[in-house]
Amino acid sequence: MAKYKWIFAGALGIVFAFLLAGGPAAQMESVPKFKVDVSWPKTLPNKWKMGGVTGLAVDKDDNVWVYDRPNDLTSIEVEAELNPPIADCCVHSPSMIHIAGHDGPGYKDGDVIGSFDAPQGHGMAVDAQGFVYLGQNDVRKYDPKTGKMLMAVPHVPETPEGKPFMEPTLPVRAPGEGSAGPIAGFLTIPGAERRARGEAAGTAAGLARSAFIAKYPPTTPMIVGGIEEIRTDDKANEIYVADNAFGGRVMVFSLDKFEFKRGWGAYGHKLSEISTAPADHAYTPNGPMAKEFVGHLTFNFSNDGLVYAADRGGNRIHVTDKQGNFKQEIKMAEWTGVGGSTGGVMFSNDKEQRLLYISDLTNNHVWFLDRKTGKVLGTLGSMGENSGQFFGVHMEATDSKGNLYTGEVFNGERVQRFLLQK
Repeated sequence: MAKYKWIFAGALGIVFAFLLAGGPAAQMESVPKFKVDVSWPKTLPNKWKMGGVTGLAVDKDDNVWVYDRPNDLTSIEVEAELNPPIADCCVHSPSMIHIAGHDGPGYKDGDVIGSFDAPQGHGMAVDAQGFVYLGQNDVRKYDPKTGKMLMAVPHVPETPEGKPFMEPTLPVRAPGEGSAGPIAGFLTIPGAERRARGEAAGTAAGLARSAFIAKYPPTTPMIVGGIEEIRTDDKANEIYVADNAFGGRVMVFSLDKFEFKRGWGAYGHKLSEISTAPADHAYTPNGPMAKEFVGHLTFNFSNDGLVYAADRGGNRIHVTDKQGNFKQEIKMAEWTGVGGSTGGVMFSNDKEQRLLYISDLTNNHVWFLDRKTGKVLGTLGSMGENSGQFFGVHMEATDSKGNLYTGEVFNGERVQRFLLQK
């Protein structure tokens, strides 16, 4: 009998050691639990209808800035703009909406506490002082109270079509008239001529402009294409930008003067090493990884000085230090086709930032990955338009309490809050 007691005790010891070492049960327990907050945000004022969310940031006061594309709205969504209106709702919203993340002086959690209109675009950040940086065909700094543009990152002086580079202007909209909708560019229409779709197609088209590339190669210390992502490193007085030229480049400028400092591409390639051969940017789902970034590059940097660059079209994340020295490649959902799987990058709010949160507009999850190993531990959400589901989950942000905010760019066209369950 004593013999069996020793065997049983030894087995328990092995199981306990396995759990401590991070076995499946321990990993299941380590995945964060969130509950969708159906009360947030409150109904938008003034009959506004939000467009596709292309930027999301939590500011120093734990309030939420939403950058949206009002021009994504279709005519049936803006019939209240007509004179006389032919429906109770809605009208185009401003492109920048500031939403309370908690009760405050004169407002309640979920209220709209500010807004301003700016040319719509992609990617945004808010620095420690509260200034807002928006990605359009360049990166521009705005005063959050007045909506006034203050300065812009240097951009090449012309477009690929040979036209002078122009500052964007606010769109002129005919009341009650909308667009084809936010997913039009991703659709294949029955009977129509087949065409390339997604960010990989955009990269291929860009690389075909050989004369423009010869004039503005990957070493160009300015923005060449449009903007995908923006992050500020206030302590280092730096702003990180991903433009979409050459499949995507991580570009670093000074935060105060927008002076170029450094940049890199896939696998930490120096700007001078980035290939402009289309074959090096090509990727087939479940095939070998591309030699260069494929398209739609986003990123974020961790507290321990690592940069996580998500190549959405390439279904992977490249980890470097802040100088661009390559450390690790994390492959994820490699079967994913048009749209790609690796979107926005956020971290869990524990001291070690143990987890990566990756938003995926194609599979409609937020993936939870072990940051060190890249192993998938779990997911949040599924395809759908109910609370807690996603249709084109595009952007994500976290607040100081670890709550998760998401923004959808397809027909979801909304922001949601998920409360971290302790």
